[in-house]
Amino acid sequence: MSTGTRKSRVVVIGGGTVGSEVVRLLGSRGEVDVRAVLVRDAARPRAFDGWRELVTDDPAVVADADLVVEVAGGTGQPADLALSALSRGAAVVTANKAALAERWEEFAPHLRAGRVWAEAAVMGGAPVVGALSGALRGCAPVSLHAVLNGTCNVVLSAMESGATYESALRSAQEAGFAEADPTLDVEGVDAAHKVALLARLAFDPGLAFDAVRGATSGIAGLERDVVAAHAARGRAVRLVASVYATAAGWRAAVRPVSLPGDHPLVVSGPSNALVFRGDPLGTVVVRGPGAGGGATATAVVSDVIAAAAGGRGHAPVAAPRDHAAALAAGGGAELPEGGEALAA
Repeated sequence: MSTGTRKSRVVVIGGGTVGSEVVRLLGSRGEVDVRAVLVRDAARPRAFDGWRELVTDDPAVVADADLVVEVAGGTGQPADLALSALSRGAAVVTANKAALAERWEEFAPHLRAGRVWAEAAVMGGAPVVGALSGALRGCAPVSLHAVLNGTCNVVLSAMESGATYESALRSAQEAGFAEADPTLDVEGVDAAHKVALLARLAFDPGLAFDAVRGATSGIAGLERDVVAAHAARGRAVRLVASVYATAAGWRAAVRPVSLPGDHPLVVSGPSNALVFRGDPLGTVVVRGPGAGGGATATAVVSDVIAAAAGGRGHAPVAAPRDHAAALAAGGGAELPEGGEALAA
């Protein structure tokens, strides 16, 4: 947001891996003045210069910010503080896909007003949010299929080599690819949050998260033999999030899918990938780092630069796009090209 010759006053909510990297990167920028970093534990050392002067556990610091950067996540206090800032006219840059998915009705008016930037909420450093809300708006959307969760990639890759789900998950946790409580990742909720946002940006702004959640299944119930059998056929199982047309409207779903080994959605580790089809555009593929401090912080800082310059944020489509036209263009396929549903 432009404030004339005065630098935008920035408060960062969250001082973990991503928040610390955001502060470090913003320290070399001249557009903004980072005033404070709001954290739960102000005594814990942080990985950026001057942390003792910047960190605080007092949420009152958010009240004076021109621009709030929310990278703490969750649907609780950080989201409350972001919404409070928006209600008084401040801008918000957020990586919080859970809040945008589950508290959409509260955020939607501010998104439509152009005061919310959310590139880091989906696919980390791979620019899909801006593409779907900007450059790809000129075509009629037909379908979207994406791999949006790196933890599941790591677990499934190990299972392809013969590991059980339990041992693959344990190894992923030991290597830092999975949280101590991996539920949101392995049950598909993280991917559901992300695809709900993408669907609202490009397909239908009224898509309910409950509908997406109801069409979500994760990887926790997968058997080693099933994954290994697909691998023996030269295929790979990945957790795929999809948006496609039905006779009743747009639908979003998340579930494990078997893909040809050379499919653009077959990525490993923290990488993410997305295949978007538009008419008359054709197919667009985006692949890149979907997680990690550096990737996510890069997207956050890019949004901060845009917001400080007075640009408009990432707005959803004004009304549902034509699902009937998408069906006519072949957008009714529930699975990516070459994909196979796993046996129940």
